[in-house]
Amino acid sequence: MGEHDPGMPQRGEVLVRLHAAALNFADLLMLQGSYQDTPPRPFIPGMEGSGVVLAAGETSGLRPGARVLVQAQGTMAQSNIFPADACLPIPDSMSHEAAAGFAIAYGTSHLALTRRAALQPGETLAVLGAAGGVGLTAVEIGAALGARVIAVARGADRLAAARDAGADLCIDSDTCPDLKAALRQAGGVDVVYDPVGDAPGEAAFGALNRGGRFLVIGFAAGRPPRLPLNHALVKNIAIHGFYWGGYRSLKPASLRDSLTELLAMYDAGRLHPHVGATLPLERLPEGYDLLASRKTIGKIIVTI
Repeated sequence: MGEHDPGMPQRGEVLVRLHAAALNFADLLMLQGSYQDTPPRPFIPGMEGSGVVLAAGETSGLRPGARVLVQAQGTMAQSNIFPADACLPIPDSMSHEAAAGFAIAYGTSHLALTRRAALQPGETLAVLGAAGGVGLTAVEIGAALGARVIAVARGADRLAAARDAGADLCIDSDTCPDLKAALRQAGGVDVVYDPVGDAPGEAAFGALNRGGRFLVIGFAAGRPPRLPLNHALVKNIAIHGFYWGGYRSLKPASLRDSLTELLAMYDAGRLHPHVGATLPLERLPEGYDLLASRKTIGKIIVTI
C-alpha cells in the first residue's frame, strides 16, 4: 500500500500526500466482499483520510500545499490521486488525525439528523451504539441541535464518553433487561439513530412516539432489525434508510454543504472528534482487529 505509485493528476483530479486515514466498519465488509460498494480487486483500502495536495489538474479548484480531507476510496497509501470534488480544505485549527476520521462519521450523523429526520430542538433522540465511530458524533450533533439525547452503549467507559459528548441520559445495554421499556420510561423517543440493528434496533423502534422517525444507519450487530411496519402505519412513523456515500450521486451539493457546515462548527470549537486509537500504517491489520472487536471508543486512525 505504501509503495503505490499513483502517477500525475488529470483534469479535475488532485494528487494528495496522505498523512492519516480512518477505519470504518464498511472497510471490514469490503474485505469480506459484502459491502454494497466494494470495488473490484485489487484495491487500496481506506474510504477517508487527510493530507496535503502535491499536484492539481486543471479545473480542480485546489492548489499544491492545500490541506484537505479526502472522502474517496484508496486513502491507505502514502499518496494517491482523487477527484477534486472528493477533497475539501480543512481549517488550520484541525489536525490531520482529526480530519482523517471526520467526514463519514460526522457527515453521516449531520445529514441523517438534519436532512432526513429533521430533528428539532426539544425532541428526544435515542442513539444506539453511542460510543462507536458514528454514534458519538450523533450524540454530539444531536446535543448541538438542541435535542434531548439518550445514549445507549455497553459499559461505563463508553457511557462516560457519550456523556462527555452531550448525552442527557445514558443506558447501559449490558445491564438493561428491557431497552424498549427503559426508553418508554424515559418519556419515549422522537428519533432513533441506529447503526447497530438486530434486537436493539427493534427495541428502540418500539419506544418511538407517534410521528417518530427511525434512521437505519447500519447493522454492526450482524443483521437488520425486523421492524413491524403495521406499527409504523398506525403511529405515523417514518423509516429512513441512510447511506452517506450514496449522497455523492443522490445529492452531492447537500453532502458538500453539510461538510462545510460541520467544518465551521469544528473551527468554532463546537465539535470535538474522539480518536479511540492511533496506529502507524504497518499496524493496519491490528486496526482491523480493533474495529472488528468493537472495543474502541470513537474512531481508529492510521498515520501514514
